[in-house]
Amino acid sequence: MRDRRIVSIWFSSGCVLGRVFLSAPFPQSSAAAGPLEIGGGRIEIVFPDGDSDFPRALTQEWVVTAAHAVTKYYGRFPVPHVSVRIRAVEGNRIGSGKTFGTRSGGVITVSVGRSANTADFHADWLMTHEMVHLAFPSVPDKHHWIEEGLATYVEPIARVQIGNLKARQVWSDFERDLPQGLPEAGDRGLDFTPTWGRTYWGGALFCLLADVEIHRRTANTKGLKEALRGILEAGGTISSDWNLERALRIGDDATGVSVLQELYTQMRNAPHPVDLDQLWHRLGIERQGSTVILHDDAPIAEIRKAIIPE
Repeated sequence: MRDRRIVSIWFSSGCVLGRVFLSAPFPQSSAAAGPLEIGGGRIEIVFPDGDSDFPRALTQEWVVTAAHAVTKYYGRFPVPHVSVRIRAVEGNRIGSGKTFGTRSGGVITVSVGRSANTADFHADWLMTHEMVHLAFPSVPDKHHWIEEGLATYVEPIARVQIGNLKARQVWSDFERDLPQGLPEAGDRGLDFTPTWGRTYWGGALFCLLADVEIHRRTANTKGLKEALRGILEAGGTISSDWNLERALRIGDDATGVSVLQELYTQMRNAPHPVDLDQLWHRLGIERQGSTVILHDDAPIAEIRKAIIPE
């Protein structure tokens, strides 16, 4: 049967989301795995037809792991139904992830290499990243940074919570990569500087700053996770079109402090430089070679440990 699906399409590096109308359904396949029930959501995996060399079992385990990570972070799976459509490619590469919103939930499409092995899947972040997209409303194009920033920030934290990553590794990666999100010359704020660095890592920096400040103002009892759960419980999924101000207001209501709205006012149309070195020092994060040392006697080390339990 034909149907009309609401689909998200925003072109960016390695990830697509947004929403348009299609007059025909996505191509169907007889190679669909039986639906999985995780966190209150129904997950269908559609494999490429007639490809005996494709690592189906490893791919399914990868999808299940990502679903458990997102469920752990948000308290439930974000949408009632998602179809994960796999395209086989040569080699061991995993990439080209796209997330679409539909009336009943979402569709995720991703390319997986026929030679991908256990280590490749275990090290990969893409499926969890894409599933995080399901848990936030579709917002106007100029706010694309919040969608990609959230997925970039939440993905590794969610994986830590199910034992798929170590906290030290996440802080090491954040310390290394977040400088890519700092404003450069000519920056006009997150809403008006749609570069790759500001979209992905500038958005992630907004999330980290918000997380730290929410923990500080609530005596370390709440954080960004509680704000995002509040948005989700209010119906803020990829299937819904919201303005960003509504989402931030609902997130602030969930934490009882107005951090998200205040920080957005500061960062939306101005560079808002951040002293990351000072932030790492206060959190107790010190670079040493290819990793970091975590200091528990730092001024806000308890906030660090609350954001990513060690």
